[in-house]
Amino acid sequence: MAPVESLAHGTGPGEVGVSPACADVPGETGGMTSSETRPAVRTERRDHILLVTLDRPEVRNAVNGEVSTLLGRALHEADTDPEIRVVVLTGSGEQSFCAGADLKAISRGEDIFPAENRQWGFAGMMQHHVSVPVIAAVNGTALGGGCEIALACDLVVAAEHAIFGLPEVRRGLIAAAGGAFRLPAQLPHRVAMEMILTGEPVTAERALDLHLINRVVPAGQLLDAALELAGVIAANAPLAVQASKRVALGISDGARAAEDDRWKVSDTEMITVMTSEDAMEGPRAFAEKRAPVWKAR
Repeated sequence: MAPVESLAHGTGPGEVGVSPACADVPGETGGMTSSETRPAVRTERRDHILLVTLDRPEVRNAVNGEVSTLLGRALHEADTDPEIRVVVLTGSGEQSFCAGADLKAISRGEDIFPAENRQWGFAGMMQHHVSVPVIAAVNGTALGGGCEIALACDLVVAAEHAIFGLPEVRRGLIAAAGGAFRLPAQLPHRVAMEMILTGEPVTAERALDLHLINRVVPAGQLLDAALELAGVIAANAPLAVQASKRVALGISDGARAAEDDRWKVSDTEMITVMTSEDAMEGPRAFAEKRAPVWKAR
């Protein structure tokens, strides 16, 4: 694992080891990093829409350094190209939208932040406040960092079998890539607190009832539904759409000042938790297939 000091605010808060969705699904982040024959993130232009696909299905699209770098670049490209009016973000395969941080990469000492523009944060987007609208097409599990990616998007379309959750506390960690404060901002307070404190996920149907997501469709219709929604947005005046997003989210000069204090608190707590014995015990207990023994230290 990378030194905790490298995770402090300014290098991308909450980016590493705090989104262990893979911990609840054996093998999600096992094996090698992305295939040598293809990039970890694919992009495809469809008229005024940029379709972005996390393409590491062998590890359930877990986030490593390549994903963070390429996804961040794709968002920057979309935000600076007047021909791109909407981004649709999805994952490869049918199992997982994103399994969160690639814990195997972290255990090898790899940096999972963007190679450039580290201020963009985890997955190249947690603090990358683009003006172009971003729609998540969630094609499976969105847990831990995967859920935090969905929370960072503007709209969410989900397949019927998708689930959303922040299971970090089950592994002695916290959702420090924005999840711990963005989920309460997007859900009724007590619902969000139950999800955060129990680590229990919700189904796509439940997420729709809670207005956490916009639409639920059969898996085979997911991409078409997301692209259709993107097309409705892309038909509108792009400058007006982008200005409306900035006003709604309080984006000014590429920053969201309203979240600054939240990130500072999240960074501080993340460092405290990540240096604890419990943070080591959680992943160890999972690997040994036993219940963790918490010591609160």
